[in-house]
This record gives sequence, C-alpha cells and structure tokens, in this order.
Amino acid sequence: METVHVPLGERAYDIRIASGLLDRAGYWIGPHLERPKVAIVTDETVASLHMDQLRTSLEAQGIDCAVLALPAGEATKSWPYLTQTVEWLLGQRVERKDMVIAFGGGVIGDLVGFAAAILRRGVRFVQIPTTLLAQVDSSVGGKTGINSPVGKNLIGAFHQPSLVLADVDVLRTLTARDFLAGYGEVVKYGLLGDLGFFEWLEQNGDAIASGDVGARIAAVKWSCQMKADIVVRDETEQGDRALLNLGHTFGHALEAATGYSDRLLHGEGVAIGCALAVELSARLGLATQEDPSRVRAHLRGMGMRVDICDIPGELPGAEALLDLMGQDKKVVAGELRFILTRGIGNAFVTGDVPRAAVLQLLRDELGQGR
Repeated sequence: METVHVPLGERAYDIRIASGLLDRAGYWIGPHLERPKVAIVTDETVASLHMDQLRTSLEAQGIDCAVLALPAGEATKSWPYLTQTVEWLLGQRVERKDMVIAFGGGVIGDLVGFAAAILRRGVRFVQIPTTLLAQVDSSVGGKTGINSPVGKNLIGAFHQPSLVLADVDVLRTLTARDFLAGYGEVVKYGLLGDLGFFEWLEQNGDAIASGDVGARIAAVKWSCQMKADIVVRDETEQGDRALLNLGHTFGHALEAATGYSDRLLHGEGVAIGCALAVELSARLGLATQEDPSRVRAHLRGMGMRVDICDIPGELPGAEALLDLMGQDKKVVAGELRFILTRGIGNAFVTGDVPRAAVLQLLRDELGQGR
C-alpha cells in the first residue's frame, strides 16, 4: 500500500492507494465512525459492479449501510440530483458526526462531496473513487460541486474528505475509453510541474494502459502527491492551485459546447485542452515548437483524442467557444486567465494572453482559417 498524506491541520487526511483495497474498506473506515453506520451514494453502474464487495467489507466490521444509486453520467452532476441526494441523506437521519461515502467516479465524488458540505452545514465524507480520473484528481483536494447550463463546476464548495481509498483493481472494469479519459489528468501533472514524470509516462504509458498494477499504483501516487502538495500551499485556489486547471479552460468550454454529453468525456476535454494550452504557449514564444508535437505524439500513441477535430458532431465557431471560455471560474475582473507552459513541466498562470491569439488557434483547430 502507498499512502499520500494531505497535511491540512485539523482537516488532514490520508489517501491510501493499493490493490485489493475495497475488500479492506471497512477496516480503514471503521476508526473514523462515531457509530457503526454509513450512508453510501453511488451510481447504478458502480453499484452493479462493486456494491456487494463494499457492503461485505463494511458488514465484516459491523458497519451498517444504506445505499442510494443515481444514474451514471455527467448529467447527474446537477441541481435535481443534488436535491435528491440531500433529501435522501436527511431521510436516513444522517447526523453531523456521521460519515457519507462517495463511491464512484468524479461525478459522484463532486456531487456527494457538495451534498456533504451543505448538509447540516457540513458532515464528514469518504471518497472511494472508482475511475482513474477520480483517483488521481477529483477525489483529492476538497473541490466539490455541480454544473450549471452556463458552465462547469460553477456551483460548489471546498470540503475536504476524511479519507480517500483508491483501489486500482476497480480500474479493470473501466472501458478503454473511460480509462484513457482519466489518463488525460495523469498527463496533466507531468505537463504542469514535473518533466521527469512526463518522461516516465512516455516510457510506462503502455504498461499503465495494459493493467500493470505496479505502474498504475505509481502513477496514481505520483499524481496524488503532486496535487496534495499544491493543495496544501493553496487550498482555496487563490494562486498556485489554479495550475491544476491546465487544459481545463479549453476543456470545460468544449464540454459545454457538447452539452456535457458522451460526445466528450471530461478527461478527453482535459487532454485536448492540454494539447491546446501547450500549442498556445508555443505560438506565444513561451515554449519550443517541439513541445506541442511531443505532447500530441504521446497522447495519440496512447490512443486518445488530441485535437478538436477528434470530437464527433458539430461544434460552435471559434467566437462561441471563446465566449464559453469566458464563463471559466478563473476569470478575474472580466479577464480570462490561462495556464500556459514555459516548456513541459513548467506551467504558470497568466492573464496576459492576446484574445486574437486564442481566437486564431481555435479557428485553426476548427478548420475555419481567418
């Protein structure tokens, strides 16, 4: 087992990463409980695959559980399902010292974390992430929330979990597409702050994708440690934490343009967004001309979507995409802020990006020329 500690004073917690961790979930969760009872919120897909295993683990430790299974998919990360979740938790008589378990991917983790944040003005929760994206990113750091038709993650709160249990065995049940979407977030960490990690991924990406347990544990730990270090420096995203949004300014706009549908998964949007951010950096003379090609070559070699043209169906024009980017949470005083790179592994936040350069990049990607 690997452990990443997130030292946030009274809100400190551990991220435990291992194979077979779901079978020991009750052992790790038990010491956090005031009474032997938990409320679990999951999605229907995860429930059918893994719920019996988690329930057995909890019951072996004498822990009772109630379960709510919501529909799978990004559309669940919305007001109606947040309302349903909160009302269900209240119906289960969840108290402030009780524990809620978010058992699923990023959608469930974000939704349930937000429900825990607002229920009785804050109850504790455990993240048991079941996708690669959730294990390396969304389950760590305390960002919770839901989407709005106006934009992604615009409604939410910072609410840290009490524990994160990342069992790499559950990743075997993911489709290749879902797994690779999560890999987009893994690559992000190498691009934003660790050239050595990106080089390691270039060497080990195939092993990670093919199911090598050691490689998967190493990738998850490396990613979580990088995120934890940044979160500890800047928990509520006043500065450095914005680096974790590398690729997201473009990616979130593309998700909104595709209606948060299966046309584009979040991690796919991040991967395309990372490629665009590095391309923009090169066009502005901040990075070498080789960097975008290197990033695209690795993503393409992994079988991932890399360019806007890889998204099926019609997309709005460059101006409309830029307007969607203007709804990004990083907008300050009406100014859109970007995470760019001065080379792979050296990202920074800036508002000094000519609108014309972004517009031209989008036009070129969409094949619209000038």
